[in-house]
Amino acid sequence: MSGAVTKSPHDFDPLDEALRPPINETEEDRVIRQAQEAEARRVSQAIDDSIRAEKQAQKKKGIVRLLLLGQSESGKSTTLRHFQKLYTPTAFHEERILWRSVIQLNIVRSVRTILDALSDIRLPTLDSGGEDSDDGGANIPQELEMLQMRLTPLRHIEALLIAKLIPPSEDEAASVIGSSAISAYHSHRSRSSERSWRAQEVFVRPGATWKGALAKSSRTRPVSLGTTGMQTRDEAQEVIHSCSYDIMALWNDRLVREVLRRRKIRLEESSGFFLNDLDRVTALNYTPNDDDVLRARLKTVGVSEYRCEMEAVAGRESGTEWRIVDVGGSRSQVHAESHLLATWVPFFDDVDAIIFLAPISSFDQVLAEDRSVNRLEDSVLLWKAVCSNRLLANVDLVLFLNKCDILDAKLTSGIRLSKYVRSYGDRPNDMETASKYFRSKFSAIHREYSPLPRKFYGFCTTVTDTTTTAGILASVRDMVVRRHLKQSRLL
Repeated sequence: MSGAVTKSPHDFDPLDEALRPPINETEEDRVIRQAQEAEARRVSQAIDDSIRAEKQAQKKKGIVRLLLLGQSESGKSTTLRHFQKLYTPTAFHEERILWRSVIQLNIVRSVRTILDALSDIRLPTLDSGGEDSDDGGANIPQELEMLQMRLTPLRHIEALLIAKLIPPSEDEAASVIGSSAISAYHSHRSRSSERSWRAQEVFVRPGATWKGALAKSSRTRPVSLGTTGMQTRDEAQEVIHSCSYDIMALWNDRLVREVLRRRKIRLEESSGFFLNDLDRVTALNYTPNDDDVLRARLKTVGVSEYRCEMEAVAGRESGTEWRIVDVGGSRSQVHAESHLLATWVPFFDDVDAIIFLAPISSFDQVLAEDRSVNRLEDSVLLWKAVCSNRLLANVDLVLFLNKCDILDAKLTSGIRLSKYVRSYGDRPNDMETASKYFRSKFSAIHREYSPLPRKFYGFCTTVTDTTTTAGILASVRDMVVRRHLKQSRLL
């Protein structure tokens, strides 16, 4: 027929064919099919409504994003733990026992630092006033040699703790300290290779991975009971307890203190320092308290995001959810501007504020990653890069001039700030003057390099001081929430 319409193969619709009612469908089958189709449409509509309601709730609830930046050992992880302690205290307290292994490793590492300092020197007599000597000095006293021998079991404990903190699946983290680190610990290699191994630090991936590994290895009651590990044998704690008097004797020895002073090894200024609390932290039934967790040292690499919901803001139905991002602190991650952009770009588009931590006590120290770079100079350069970044032009920057307690101790001991910071001149060598000087310098960089005018928020902090830091973080929280609500047109 000339008027007939033929369908092209391209007109075939397989979906239409599949949904078409069966040719031989009875009336009863039709009723059942239509009922099923109606139910499917109802379920689909309910899912769509649920998704829309969830999006509305998220929009109403609001999410505040905070970024923690700073060089290695500036106090970022400690600041994050402060947020956890203040605003999610239940979870923080439940996890305290898991930090015992970290604190054990901190103690063992401190001892190893001392023993390393003693291992390859000949001590000058104390009344000579000379430096370490390879030919004219006295040998290490026999008492110290005996202490070294009796502390040998800590070598095994160090390897054991590293194996507990870095699960087998954490290949990348393990590779940072060397894939053969633990086996090298037990092997008798050359002194140079052993020294090279000793100098390396343990790194873990941020987040709950290492905590999960510790909880699994303990195989005890649930962490929520708060005393995990106290009812079962803890080999590391037992060995450290048995060595506690020898560790105290080593730390309090006059010659040891002199060697550490001459080598400019300041254990007291480092995070993870517990040698002044040995009676308590080496007890068999030791459980870390809040301050211990804040002081513990565990270096992280990579980027971690911590989520918490703070208390409800007045006039709103629910609390604001905070997402706090901690950028791991190796220099290669956060120093050069090109690297800075590559690392932080995923967090730029919606971040509400940045807390930048600058450890001003490090004016007389160099970077562990590059010993030709002064740590204070590195912080200043990084702060300048952050302030001048156009992607951050509308982001509030909050500066923590951190470790002010250590700065105060250094200045009080007679270390002259002007010797290391020439522009300080002949100003008084005291904490109040120095902190004002640093604040003005960082404020000037903020004002000069910011692409757009913005308010400067600067605080002198000691993040291990829980009371003072709690007040500062509360102020920062209120400032950030207020700005977030204003941007959301809720204020």
